[in-house]
Amino acid sequence: MARSVENGFEMYSMLTETKNSLSHLIHLSASQLPPESHVLIRSVSFTSKSASTPYFPCPLKETEAVSALKAVEGGLAASIWQLRTGQTPSKITVNLEKATCFLFSAYIATIDGLHKGDPAVRAKLKDTDLLQAQSILYRRFAANLYETRNPGEYFHIHGSLEASTTLKMLGLDGHRPDVTEYHDCINTIESKVKQFSAEQLEEMNAARRQAGVTCYKPEEFRATEHGQVLSKEPPWTIQNLESSTPPSPFPPLSSPSPQAPAPSNIPAHPSSPTLPLPGPQILTGIKVLELCRIIAGPSIGRTLAEYGATVLKITSPHLSDVPFFQVDGNLGKHAADLDLRDAAHRAQFDALLEEADVLLDGYRPGSLARLGYGPEQVAEVARRRGRGIVYVAEDCFGHVGPWRERPGWQQIADCATGVAWVQGRFMGLDEPVIPPFPQSDYGTGCMGAIAALTGLYRRAKEGGSWWGGVSLCQYDIFLQSLGLYPAEVQQEIKSRHDKEFFELKHADSVDEVGKRALQSMKKVHPELFDTKYCHESWSKGYQANIRFIKPVVAIEETWQGFVRQSRPNGTDEATWGEWEIEKDILTN
Repeated sequence: MARSVENGFEMYSMLTETKNSLSHLIHLSASQLPPESHVLIRSVSFTSKSASTPYFPCPLKETEAVSALKAVEGGLAASIWQLRTGQTPSKITVNLEKATCFLFSAYIATIDGLHKGDPAVRAKLKDTDLLQAQSILYRRFAANLYETRNPGEYFHIHGSLEASTTLKMLGLDGHRPDVTEYHDCINTIESKVKQFSAEQLEEMNAARRQAGVTCYKPEEFRATEHGQVLSKEPPWTIQNLESSTPPSPFPPLSSPSPQAPAPSNIPAHPSSPTLPLPGPQILTGIKVLELCRIIAGPSIGRTLAEYGATVLKITSPHLSDVPFFQVDGNLGKHAADLDLRDAAHRAQFDALLEEADVLLDGYRPGSLARLGYGPEQVAEVARRRGRGIVYVAEDCFGHVGPWRERPGWQQIADCATGVAWVQGRFMGLDEPVIPPFPQSDYGTGCMGAIAALTGLYRRAKEGGSWWGGVSLCQYDIFLQSLGLYPAEVQQEIKSRHDKEFFELKHADSVDEVGKRALQSMKKVHPELFDTKYCHESWSKGYQANIRFIKPVVAIEETWQGFVRQSRPNGTDEATWGEWEIEKDILTN
């Protein structure tokens, strides 16, 4: 148990517990990490100005978990730098405040000064909520937690970004213009859910391929066949896809001083030789194709862009995405639309794939394979071109076990693994509550970045193509393996935060949970919202200033940061051609 002593009293130390969490994580993931990376990972320093009281109104060690993951990420990035340059970074640091902010970065981000929950923000966004599953409150509640026919039994329905199928499954209309008030929406839908048992709802969901799930207690999940299988897996998995292609070493890279302009013989960036960066970036020259939506998958690409990768996000113009999440999730990238069902668009994508080093797959298991771009199919492209590729698949339930093909989202994983019950019990309830913010999304995104970095490292040293698997459930399993805060720390958290937060119930929406948590955290921990943790600059794509959280990891002798601002999906051409670097975003 991580304690320090102050005035004769034992105090909880997040710094100490984060170090313990890192040791635990290294133990769990040792088989998936390059052995030579362990020294650099263990050398990571953690910094914090206020690390005695946990930040979130939650009993699980979210800050400690993601800080440990960021340490692994930073150690692997430093290993690539060492491999690429022969130099060992003098220092690697992870800041706990920034790591905490990373877990709800979409809620800290602003566009033109407007936050996610501001009603006026919709006018600033591209409307990619094509089926109004987000913008109409009644349809928004097609993704929510409700009590079933059996008292004390709960089921999280999830209409994904479509809503109508789930609502009609319950015997409701897809649209109800007469139901607009918050509690009316809850009561209308919960009254229908209560006509069925969880077992019946599971069968109904399966028949329609919906993303709903029974809300299990932790011990109940561990007793399921899937829970037993997944609990034996490491937090993420790296596997060889093919071994016929030779090693793909990183090109030599010199490192200009952050204070000096780039030497004339060293391009500041491969696509913009006239504008020097504050320092060299570890993944400069690495091309990433991102096929993801919402948060977890895009946060993988966002992280790789921080290290200098050229990240091209590809979305289909006929598929919905959450508009505001693009503000934070598309940082550092280009974003283009391609419909992979169209022959001409497939030809464009095939040309992009020929040059790609990494492919990120954040869709339902098997979706890209049905389009011809699954792991084995992409590995065949690598064999043909004679250069390996790294394929990272992010999903809800993991790549093994009987539920591996089920669709799901953050709330689904939190319900399936028992995290929602842990949150509810902490709040003094005998019912589950979805924890505040999409923290498992961001934690899973960090694991996806770790998988990508590992694959790139192994491709450079060993050759071949590599597959990385990460899932929301595996993040939740890792998180719970760290245990809960001690009882006295939990009591301290509850005494500090707003009582209104603890009045939430199982059917309160994730938006309401997040809103109340945000209001409380601004009062209790105003330091998290200090502008020193943020950067703000002009976005040409949005025609507005966007503020975002600065990188969590700092690696001496290199620079972590974005070279271009965010933009909506579909803004750019689907090409690896000349990409802009924006001077404004480089200025602190």
